[in-house]
Amino acid sequence: MKTLWTKYKSISLITKITVSLILGVIAGVTFGERAASISILGDILIHLLSFLIIPLILFTLMTGVNQTSIKELGKTGSKVFLYYLFSSALAIIVGLAVASIFQPGTGMELDQSQSFDVPDDPGLKSVFLSIIPDNIIKAFTELNLLGIIFTAIVFGTAISYLRSTKEYGELGEHVFKVIEGFNEASLAIMKAILHYLPIGIFAIMAKTVGEQGAGTLLSLGNMIMVLYIALIVQLLLYTVAMIMVKINPLSFYSKARTPMITAFVTQSSTGTLPLSLQAARDMGIPKSLYGLSLPLGATINMDGAAIRIAVSAVFAANVVGDPLSLTDMALVVVVGTLASIGTAGVPGAGILMIATVFTQIGLPMEAVALLTAIDALVGMGCTAINITGDLAGTSIIHRLSGRKK
Repeated sequence: MKTLWTKYKSISLITKITVSLILGVIAGVTFGERAASISILGDILIHLLSFLIIPLILFTLMTGVNQTSIKELGKTGSKVFLYYLFSSALAIIVGLAVASIFQPGTGMELDQSQSFDVPDDPGLKSVFLSIIPDNIIKAFTELNLLGIIFTAIVFGTAISYLRSTKEYGELGEHVFKVIEGFNEASLAIMKAILHYLPIGIFAIMAKTVGEQGAGTLLSLGNMIMVLYIALIVQLLLYTVAMIMVKINPLSFYSKARTPMITAFVTQSSTGTLPLSLQAARDMGIPKSLYGLSLPLGATINMDGAAIRIAVSAVFAANVVGDPLSLTDMALVVVVGTLASIGTAGVPGAGILMIATVFTQIGLPMEAVALLTAIDALVGMGCTAINITGDLAGTSIIHRLSGRKK
């Protein structure tokens, strides 16, 4: 038994993940919906990753704050936010451009009997208020990433202040060492979870493929194909941007591939966050940057979801026989970019963003119901692009800042 475990650990993580993906697809195709019987193995992986989100964000960012000045942190936050705004808008433009070329949905008819309950839109005001939690415990239990980031920055700044004073300097140093210890302990737990990662990926992939089936794929295959073409174009843009700032794309993707694949399978940007933080650490990016940019990106930067909004809008317009005008497309870019921020952290955010844009340009909600049939299939690719965009943006900002680890 010990020999088997030793051999398992000696195999590279990407090899184990690749094998688990292939086996998961085979199991899903072979057993169909019965493959869902092993879904508990996938649920365990999601729970393990979610278990680490709070300690990793909290301790990483608190440590990072103590390794930079507040002025520098403010500059970093401004750069990250502006980059994410630009990136989301660009993703929507890419989606509109690709969808305009291939025109998904042309010739299809909309079933007017379908309906879908759209989640309530909290609005920008509620999202901004959630940045400052009125109850820290509630922010943690509800996994309010914006509130957790704010908490980490405030307490990290307080610890930094204590360390700089004569009266509390020694106490501040002790507290900082404890925080550093918790941060390293969290990373050690992360390394242990990586051993279970292939098992969870196998179960999730088998369940997803088994439940979706070939029928759904064939009926809306054109929409799915166009969306994945747009996602590939966005991936190429990341690559070009990295080359322009002299980042080696091969090195980047070799370190980013684990969170990318995990995001693809789990369809959870937040759940993949621990792996994204580990990848940024492996890339040599400072904690003061990735501790802020990645949690923030998992909340507000959704390039994959933005592309989904654009392609879905063109698809729905073609289905109802009223193609989008240039004015409509401009409105999609503006509303879609704002919606990607305004629905941050809301359950069903992807559907809510689509519904928000559809409402603004007068597309029927029945089309949203139609798109939910392929939610899992498109969600996989979109989530992978979401976290890739976060990591690419963080790497680009780091390179442009000229800072060292």
